[in-house]
Amino acid sequence: MPKFITIGYGDQAGYDRTPAGIRDAAHAHDAKLRQDGALMGIAGAPVQVRNTQAKGIETTNAPFMKADLPVAGFAVIEAADLAQAIEMVSRTPCAVAYGVVEVWPLQQP
Repeated sequence: MPKFITIGYGDQAGYDRTPAGIRDAAHAHDAKLRQDGALMGIAGAPVQVRNTQAKGIETTNAPFMKADLPVAGFAVIEAADLAQAIEMVSRTPCAVAYGVVEVWPLQQP
């Protein structure tokens, strides 16, 4: 079955202004996705890694990409197709609490 990488963006302010019942349903939905095999995690502090021409590792403690909302978490999900993957993430906390979720098809060689 195809795999998809998801990136959830959201902040505490958006979460706090979302009604508790909607947030609770979103967390229950996440629990069901995890129960069904999705690998999910909350985003920690990012580190950029470079090793230009394999001449030495350089790191920077910061995200490379900037967004209006901070990265909140990641998941790897399986779905029949992109439409199903979109439906699956449409009820997650970031999607319902004034955030956004990106869905990236994982191309496997």
